[in-house]
Amino acid sequence: MAIHVIENGKVFHLQTAHSSYQIGVDAYGYLLHLWYGSRIPAEPLLDLVCKADIGFSGNPYEADLDRTTSPDTLPMEFAGYGCGDFRESSIAFLFPDGSKAADLRYQSYEVLSGTVELPGLPSAYDTPEEPCETLILTLQEKASPVTVDLIYGVYEQQDVITRSVRVTNHGQEKILLDRCLSCSMDFMEGELDMITFSGRHIMERTPERVPVTHARSEICSLRGMSSHQENPALILCRPETDETHGDCYGLAFVYSGSFMAGAQMDQRGQTRVNMGLHPEQFCWRLQPEETFYTPQVVITYSGEGFDTLSQQFHHMVKEHICRGEWVHKRRPVLINSWEAAYFHFNREKILELGRCAKELGVEMLVLDDGWFGKREDDFSGLGDWTENQQKLGGSLCSLAEEIHKLGLKFGLWVEPEMISEDSDLYRAHPDWALTVPDRKPIRARYQLVLDMSREEVVEYLYQNLCRLLDDAPIDYIKWDFNRSVCDVFSRAEKAFQGETAHRWMLGTYSLLARLTARYPKLLLETCSGGGGRFDLGMMCYSPQIWCSDNTDAVCRMQIQYGTSFFYPTSTMASHVSVCPNHQTGRTVPLETRFNVAMTGAFGYEMDFTRLTEEEKQAIREQIETYNELEPILREGSYHRLTRPGGRWMSWEFLTEKAEKALVFAVVTESEGNAVPIRIHPRGLDPEKRYFCAELNRVCSGQTWIQAGILVDPTPSQYESKRFLLQVVK
Repeated sequence: MAIHVIENGKVFHLQTAHSSYQIGVDAYGYLLHLWYGSRIPAEPLLDLVCKADIGFSGNPYEADLDRTTSPDTLPMEFAGYGCGDFRESSIAFLFPDGSKAADLRYQSYEVLSGTVELPGLPSAYDTPEEPCETLILTLQEKASPVTVDLIYGVYEQQDVITRSVRVTNHGQEKILLDRCLSCSMDFMEGELDMITFSGRHIMERTPERVPVTHARSEICSLRGMSSHQENPALILCRPETDETHGDCYGLAFVYSGSFMAGAQMDQRGQTRVNMGLHPEQFCWRLQPEETFYTPQVVITYSGEGFDTLSQQFHHMVKEHICRGEWVHKRRPVLINSWEAAYFHFNREKILELGRCAKELGVEMLVLDDGWFGKREDDFSGLGDWTENQQKLGGSLCSLAEEIHKLGLKFGLWVEPEMISEDSDLYRAHPDWALTVPDRKPIRARYQLVLDMSREEVVEYLYQNLCRLLDDAPIDYIKWDFNRSVCDVFSRAEKAFQGETAHRWMLGTYSLLARLTARYPKLLLETCSGGGGRFDLGMMCYSPQIWCSDNTDAVCRMQIQYGTSFFYPTSTMASHVSVCPNHQTGRTVPLETRFNVAMTGAFGYEMDFTRLTEEEKQAIREQIETYNELEPILREGSYHRLTRPGGRWMSWEFLTEKAEKALVFAVVTESEGNAVPIRIHPRGLDPEKRYFCAELNRVCSGQTWIQAGILVDPTPSQYESKRFLLQVVK
């Protein structure tokens, strides 16, 4: 049993395999966060709450002369606005009389088997093999007919808890929900660091570690997408925590739009962490008897450092976030036409690329941007999802069939949520674009954003995408999203602008849900100028995401390193591209580009027709090697053996029973008279003996772990090595 209700229903103890999470109700009905950390018995911890008369921290009216209880100092589980807690609030209302407050007191609880559906939102699911129990704690707003349900999903064996919020207006008048986050926790003691994953286009998800102080540390996106700049995930940890030791807590938002998350120490040394919808783009009309659901947050705890934390997230993503037949299925090795031809192609160019791809062992050709409308550059055509038969030399269907006759699968690029002003769609429906009245819109990549909050827009896109998928044999879709969302104003009748940003995201989710349900065999890869929507929300629909538009192998190692803290490598689409690299101008050996790219969902991004015979032979051998190693790359656990900033980077894949370990190393900086490189694998069985063919050496797992692998001779800059350790039977 994962949920224990004790102390006559006043304490709720959530138990996972290695962690405990405890919530309590005090004498005045405040819901308190008592514990999250290593597993402890289900014993009440209310006595750990330190009560004192703190100057300028007010007391609830019903406390009378008791000055030792204050909402401003209690370790709150979910903090309301304007009722004595002066820290960052979780929820706020605007009532018909103009008041703005949220005094939440505990009312009741419910324990359920299974998960709770979040209508219109992506969320985690459970399975018979790995079930979930759900705790719902109902809070009553003291002065209004509003209830707030805190929903906790407990995945016991996975050491994971999910959190979301359900708000219901039981009254007869409309109220405004002015702020509603999904998760809040107050840690009562201990210094904490916060790690976030910041960046920019073509350099996403770089870890940044700072101590939590009295100054609020916050990450956010107001870009209408989770963004290249800030990923919707963070880690809280003890200052001494590293990859293999120490306490750490991970939080990841199952959402792809604007968000906020942060932490701050209060006057008593407690730390509050929050995560949810960004309040600046959110205000929801809650009609009588209407319910609002927040997106979900996935949280987990590890007492053994970041490596274990990542393994727990990776398992959760693969077993309870990603859906469909492709999650554990081998993905085809592909060639994407973008860096091979950009917009400049015709039918023969694509077929020639396909013939070369087949000869090299590639399994799928993806036709990228430029196949539709009057699309010869990025100035026109978005929204007109009809093939340009003149450019394609016939129909899209006939081209796809010819690709299939070559023995290849066929994939197609689309960007459904965007519209060009130079398009038939815009000329017919200019009001379908997000624009603010009496203002010229902000352009990005010379395109505007469709108003996905409107049902007719979603229906138009659904019908057009279904037509494409029904008319042509398309095996794969790359779904792109190449600009941030601004000019957030809906011209739909009776639209309430405070809801537009969130309704926009719900419209995209609706479209994705309908398409993946109708085409369950379709392999869907989402993308946003690379990694601008690399989040758990998108992973509920697509098992892989284009990790970054930066295909430079050295940069990709850093990007994939940061990404791996929360997301499994099977979700990271990664390709071998040409050198000098189109983004950085760097030249890296082909073998190194291969070793880095096959860490993720593998493919190529180059013009095969221009390769030398030597390069073609190298690629044939790469694909043969990939096919041999693919099972461990897809299903093995991933371990970061080094971090960026040193002379080399190293990582490892390990099979479930530690029968094989695949270890990589890439030299990132060359030195004169360089000291030797030693790599220490992780997770091997100390008692078993492992053979490494590359070194022609047999050692015990303990020896490999402790003594390590000597990379000898010392390689030159950007050279890479790969070692396969296998148990000797």
